[in-house]
Amino acid sequence: MTAVKDASHLYEVERRARHAERPGFRISELQISPKQKVPWHYHTKVADTFYVLEGRLRIFLQDPKEDVRLGPGETFTARAGRPHLVTNDGETSATFLVLQGLGDYDFVSLT
Repeated sequence: MTAVKDASHLYEVERRARHAERPGFRISELQISPKQKVPWHYHTKVADTFYVLEGRLRIFLQDPKEDVRLGPGETFTARAGRPHLVTNDGETSATFLVLQGLGDYDFVSLT
């Protein structure tokens, strides 16, 4: 599996915005439709912290297997190296922040 520094071309979302970025840390906002997902992947050195603004998210994780459901105002962190898949768990668009750090960002696809 090859790590990439920019994964935006690997999956479609309704909207993507970068709110902050500095070496070792960034904050992105994603909006996904009920049929969209962020495919199975992991990050070598950074954790993903998800914070839901609107809608519902469902995050599937491996090592160990876990199924996390989040609503507005809820948060969850997937540690570095832990494979995860992010889906919309509702009937309307879901908007969420992803805080990534501390460390160099990469995206290792498992699909």
